[in-house]
Amino acid sequence: MELRVAGRHCRVATGQCDFTPAASRWPPIVLIHGAANDRDAWHAVVGGLTAAGCAVLAPDLPGHGLSEGPALASIEALADWLPQVLDAVGVSAAVVVGHSMGSLVALECAARHPQRVSRLALLGSSAPMPVSEALLGRATSDPDAVYRLMTEYSLTGGFRLRGGDRPGVWGPGLTLAILRRSPPGALAIDLAGCNAYQNGLEAAARVVCPTLLLVARRDRMTPRRNLPPLQSALREVTRVEIADCGHALMAERPDSVVRALLDFLQPPPATQRAASPPNARER
Repeated sequence: MELRVAGRHCRVATGQCDFTPAASRWPPIVLIHGAANDRDAWHAVVGGLTAAGCAVLAPDLPGHGLSEGPALASIEALADWLPQVLDAVGVSAAVVVGHSMGSLVALECAARHPQRVSRLALLGSSAPMPVSEALLGRATSDPDAVYRLMTEYSLTGGFRLRGGDRPGVWGPGLTLAILRRSPPGALAIDLAGCNAYQNGLEAAARVVCPTLLLVARRDRMTPRRNLPPLQSALREVTRVEIADCGHALMAERPDSVVRALLDFLQPPPATQRAASPPNARER
């Protein structure tokens, strides 16, 4: 699907379905990819969500995939770009789901534009999300080395050995291939944007919608020990953990991601909603 967003072409995956939120019993969902990725990082998740009847948009961020550039240099600029995607499809509000860098974009968008985000889901998140100086330098001088390092650290050893559970697809190779087709310079811009973003906890405190923290227990990129400040800052948060899974949850456990998102979107019974305090529920 092609959209015109902020005067530029934007490629969006919809699971090969018409984007018709009015025909779905679920709210519209927008999926935001991570650094040096594109819409295809969500391929299996988009398929699972559309099979459940969801209306889904997974856009290539500016300067990524097949969307026109330039790549936006800050998390704040990307957060302000998202409502323009909703405007392009005539949607007033959506569930915004972000992974890694995309989780920072989703978080900032929910804080800056609360009327546009009905629910928020943060996958593989951390606030702040620092990037080492060595990695920032290599992102410019030797991006392929960083792509390979990101692939290794994003996936568990078992997944790298067996290649995943999707017949005919070598999961680690697909993860690396998506990174390698990233337009020149996008990796360095994205990592610098993550490193520079220091507003995460303040943004979390301003989020008014229900939030899902979806955590991989074997995440080495944004480990669980970094989560308590973010979880504490969010006022209405559910935390769900996926066992035996690395940072690239959508590659390793797409079915678990789909189930967690659909469970999160199910409204609780009215009596439970009235009785439950707005604090974290961990399972």
